[in-house]
Amino acid sequence: MQERSRKILGKPANKTVAPHTTAPASARYASAPTAEAPAIELKPDSLAFSLIGAAQAVAYVLEGTALPQALAKVFTQTNALPQARGAIQDISYRTMRQVGRVDALLKAMTNKAPEPALLYGLLCCALTLLVNKEDETAPYEDFVVVDQAVTAATSSPHMVFAKGMVNAVLRRFLREKDELLKLVMKQPAAVWNYPQWWVDQTKAAYPEDWQAILTTGNHAPPLTLRVNRRLSTAAAYLERLAAEQIEATQIGPYAVRLAKPIPVTSIPGFEEGMVSVQDAAAQLAGPLLDVQAGMRVLDACAAPGGKTCHLLELADLDLLALEIDAARIQRINENLQRLKFTADIKQGDATRSGWWDNKPFDRILADVPCTASGVVRRHPDSRWLRRKTDTAQLAALSSRILDNLWRMLAPGGKMLMVTCSIWPQESEKQAAAFVEKHGAIRLDAPGQLLPTMANSSDANNEHDGLFYALFQKPEQS
Repeated sequence: MQERSRKILGKPANKTVAPHTTAPASARYASAPTAEAPAIELKPDSLAFSLIGAAQAVAYVLEGTALPQALAKVFTQTNALPQARGAIQDISYRTMRQVGRVDALLKAMTNKAPEPALLYGLLCCALTLLVNKEDETAPYEDFVVVDQAVTAATSSPHMVFAKGMVNAVLRRFLREKDELLKLVMKQPAAVWNYPQWWVDQTKAAYPEDWQAILTTGNHAPPLTLRVNRRLSTAAAYLERLAAEQIEATQIGPYAVRLAKPIPVTSIPGFEEGMVSVQDAAAQLAGPLLDVQAGMRVLDACAAPGGKTCHLLELADLDLLALEIDAARIQRINENLQRLKFTADIKQGDATRSGWWDNKPFDRILADVPCTASGVVRRHPDSRWLRRKTDTAQLAALSSRILDNLWRMLAPGGKMLMVTCSIWPQESEKQAAAFVEKHGAIRLDAPGQLLPTMANSSDANNEHDGLFYALFQKPEQS
């Protein structure tokens, strides 16, 4: 794969694209037939409809668009119904967790990378559904996948020329599956489904655990909820779920993990603010800050507002939520409105102080930018969108944020540094350097949490890979 320029957190960076990518995705395919090239109409509840939607999303990602934004584009273009949206999203996420392997399979079965990008995406999606048939969650039979992939190709004026090739490639894979997999599994990218630099970096940081970490990142994440302590308890909420025949387990003071993910709209109590979706590791932030009623609190880099709301569940606070991205501020507002909380929300750069009123904060939550290497199972596209140099660039940005926020903290106050990274340069090394630079008192905190799965040795301790460091500013002499 090649790299070309894109933006990460408003800073120039690179993106990863497939070698066959040339023109923008929007120039190579459309969501509806054109007058010059009519195509068959797909039923919106068919697998073919979902495959072509997922193929579009994958093509966008491989050109540098994050998967959530890619899916939003597809949903807007296609006017997909909720059921189809769910299937498109599911196939897209499955595929992004298997891109390394299915890309290697395509190279083994074709003389050159399939073009256009939509066709490449379609083959990646179809192969993903065929590769792991031993997976209990595999949703479709082989013959259905092949038939519907060919139908999807036939429906598009940009792929109809390749319907025979789609049929031939997929049928060949089914005939020679064992041999082909044996061949490509000699390649690290196919084995782990990560870029080589990502594998190397994880292995260097965790020589004993790197394989488990990478494997966890290739599985779908759990659906974990945070119970609003102002409205219920975890035990009481489990009883409500049981009454509605929804299996769940308590895995933290406020954390409840559902046995099977369900749509947010189907989660009991969600609309009235009884629960929020938040990983168990992320739920540690609020209690670690030890907020008390009346405190002045800053939640920096606050979007989408999950930690903001958790802090307000814990105590009545004078809270400022700071976010640099104007578009993401809406997410904070939506979460606050759903939980019926109020907070001061400002758009501002945490490396600067133009938004600050010069009044010190008692507590600061600094959820600093990082590569998100600890939550890659939730954002499987990030492994293909990041580049090796992002680690150092984002660590430098985080350092500037921490330095700036520290001077806004009252003497005796506490600042919690949070990252969703597993790489020491962004986490432990960053925290240690901060203490040395500022003379901060480092208090007890979990440090580095590695991502875990439900089938690990501790099935009730499933969470993402986050890092926590808690600092206290010395009292003035």
